[in-house]
Amino acid sequence: MTGGQIAGAATLPSVPPTVPLQDTVLLPERLGELTGLDGFGLGGELLATFIAAFIVGNLMLAMTGVAGPWAKRKITAAFTDRIAVNRLGPAGLFIILADSVRLLSKELVVPENADRPAYDLAPIVVASSALLGFAVIPMGSGIHLADPEVGLAYVFAISGIASLGLVMAGYASSNKYSLLGGLRAVAQNIAYEIPLVITGMSIVIFAGTLQMGEIVSAQAKPLLTIAGISIPSWYALVNPFAFVLFLVANFAEVGRNPFDTPEAPTEIVAGYQTEYSSVYFVLIYLGEFLHIFLGGAIIATIFLGGPAGPGPAALGIVWFIIKIWAVFFATQWLRSAVPRVRIDQLIEIGWKGLLVLSFANLVLTAAIVGLIA
Repeated sequence: MTGGQIAGAATLPSVPPTVPLQDTVLLPERLGELTGLDGFGLGGELLATFIAAFIVGNLMLAMTGVAGPWAKRKITAAFTDRIAVNRLGPAGLFIILADSVRLLSKELVVPENADRPAYDLAPIVVASSALLGFAVIPMGSGIHLADPEVGLAYVFAISGIASLGLVMAGYASSNKYSLLGGLRAVAQNIAYEIPLVITGMSIVIFAGTLQMGEIVSAQAKPLLTIAGISIPSWYALVNPFAFVLFLVANFAEVGRNPFDTPEAPTEIVAGYQTEYSSVYFVLIYLGEFLHIFLGGAIIATIFLGGPAGPGPAALGIVWFIIKIWAVFFATQWLRSAVPRVRIDQLIEIGWKGLLVLSFANLVLTAAIVGLIA
């Protein structure tokens, strides 16, 4: 049994893959070779790793910068028969720059009785927990920072730290609406993170590993061939029930409609972010969208074959970004089409619905894999 492989995992017949397999050379190693930094020992390796992280981080930040001020408005306008931003630049794209200047130039107003250490740290925790999660995501085209054997467990653990940031923001703001939003956020995350992880474990049973690169490679094998066209064994096709469960739990985890009760403008002003302004608000807002993209990246990796798609392997990053944006589009679709549920309904759906279904899916998956093995 090799490192990262779990005994008794299901295996598909050994046939040539029809989609590109995951590149085994990590981005820091590739940069080290290209720039010659690998010849400078540990210092060179650390610098190459920093440069690689800088590239991936800025790629995600750029996508978030487009999604928050511009794409969100455009998608919502399309669903609600409105025009949205169209005055600044082509298709209103310069609203990204305008909003950045507007928000960052605002005065930072801090409540008089705020708990400053927690108040200051909360936005950083929310944003950084999402960025750190991308470290183990294989994006294709050689863009992959690290591939530890516990990659899936790591990304669940690091993204869960955002709950701490939301509680800190709610408590430290010295505002009853902020506190209610923080309490709602942690209650919601606990109720939906458990089904999320359990559903993810059903994929681990199929793949036989927690290693993200190996999970992607396992989905590259053909599931079946129809009229000469090979259909890959993406786990969304192998187990669509798990895919739907994970998708719903992920929407609740990132707090988008109909699960946006921690903010709920019609009930608690803006929840945990009520007392935040200027750069702190930008960090929290940025963190929300980074977590949406991180959720999309996890879904793309463990259910949709990661960067796999038609064409050469060099297009892997293109397909990966398309899959992430498809998940983002789904969140905005729900935001426009589905009304917000009450907090009691939200908790009931999580504990009495998704939790039971996720355990049923796990047991059924284990039974099927056991019979096949």
